[in-house]
Amino acid sequence: MNLKPIVWVLTAILLAAATDQAEAQQPGKIPRIGTLFSGTAASPGRVDAFQRGLRELGYLQAQDIIIERRNPESRAERYTELAAELVRLKVDVIVTGGLTGAGAAHNVTTTIPIVIAAGGDLVRSGLVASFAHPGGNVTGNTTVSPKLSTKGLELIKD
Repeated sequence: MNLKPIVWVLTAILLAAATDQAEAQQPGKIPRIGTLFSGTAASPGRVDAFQRGLRELGYLQAQDIIIERRNPESRAERYTELAAELVRLKVDVIVTGGLTGAGAAHNVTTTIPIVIAAGGDLVRSGLVASFAHPGGNVTGNTTVSPKLSTKGLELIKD
């Protein structure tokens, strides 16, 4: 799975957050990324691909970033609990694999950026106001339309 576009979005968010909070941060603060991906412990493919993409961009775990991995193990009732745990850990951004995780994270924070690796209709789900003006703290890829996915990748690249 190629998560490079999400890594670029995440990088932009982290850089923006670092710039906005530079005066408030203590020297040497390492950004914390919370991941909320489902699957079994034996098949952590999405998170591995995500971490590989970060390494390709020069980010090293525990040196440049800290990744807090949370896995609801395909149990929908665990998403909110784990999202709340990431908020308590004061992560700088939450990366999730789809609408269930994003919805749970959105329910527990309106301030921490939430990046969706691949979601359904973000507008219909209520996570964003519109594609043109999403507002709020949720961003990422949608699988609503191939045309939108292509345009999104063009925008990220630009």
